[in-house]
Amino acid sequence: MFKKLYDKVIQFSKHRHATKYLAALSFAESSFFPVPPDVMLAPMVLAQQEKAWRLALITTMASVLGGMLGYAIGYFLFDMIQPWLEGTHYWSKYQLAEQWFKDWGFWAIFIAGFSPIPYKVFTIAAGTLSMLFLPFVFASFFGRGARFFLVAGLLAWGGERFESKLRQYMDIIGWFVVVLLVVALGVYKYLNP
Repeated sequence: MFKKLYDKVIQFSKHRHATKYLAALSFAESSFFPVPPDVMLAPMVLAQQEKAWRLALITTMASVLGGMLGYAIGYFLFDMIQPWLEGTHYWSKYQLAEQWFKDWGFWAIFIAGFSPIPYKVFTIAAGTLSMLFLPFVFASFFGRGARFFLVAGLLAWGGERFESKLRQYMDIIGWFVVVLLVVALGVYKYLNP
């Protein structure tokens, strides 16, 4: 199933309306869709390196808007989706996201921008836990923006050779960044009690 979705996304990245598809995918992934926008952003940046920053901005803005929908789902509809969520592999990830919010608050959503844990899980958890909305949007914009601008910038700079290496090590890089951010926050909290 995911292989077909992945192939379809790659096909869409070459379409004349690819930018609209990228925005739609970025929006949907932040609240309910399983395929991350990176799979479409990467080939589009490789094909149009001069538009890398524009594509990263579109991806970021659509992702944040989709995150707002995820927040609304968590805030208004969690009781309705909870039985479904408990029956999927997302439940343990949702519980981890809740714990991150309890431990880190605002920073959890920022870290989620880089985390391999699906961002949609964090947007729904933020709504369920009634995180303040403006800090949620702010953290989403900077967390997601940092990720997408990093991907676009590296691909525009490194080209196809870099993309194949990036895909190979994406999970390791994602977890490394998360660990680095958690350690930095731990040091900050330790030094500023």
